[in-house]
Amino acid sequence: MTTTPTIQGHNIETYYGIVTGEVIIGANVLKDLFASIHDFFGGRASSYETVLIEAKQSAMKEMENRAAELGANAIIGIDLDYETVGDTGSMLMVSCTGTAVKIS
Repeated sequence: MTTTPTIQGHNIETYYGIVTGEVIIGANVLKDLFASIHDFFGGRASSYETVLIEAKQSAMKEMENRAAELGANAIIGIDLDYETVGDTGSMLMVSCTGTAVKIS
């Protein structure tokens, strides 16, 4: 899996098309509270960072599984997007897209 349009040293034999992975994950009240404290005093909100990393990994794994179902052995041109959703913005959506290909 790569963000580049090619994979150096490999030829693309087949293009299978666009594949996606999406995850929506909620952050609980305690994480919100601690993030607010970090926001006020400064510093990193590690609880949110952990949730973000897990969501990204889940979305990419979902995309990888969809590509494999098509017969692909690689994904090129990957793009990741992050959004907050829900009435209060308390849900995090991570989506990724790429092109499923077969390389040699």
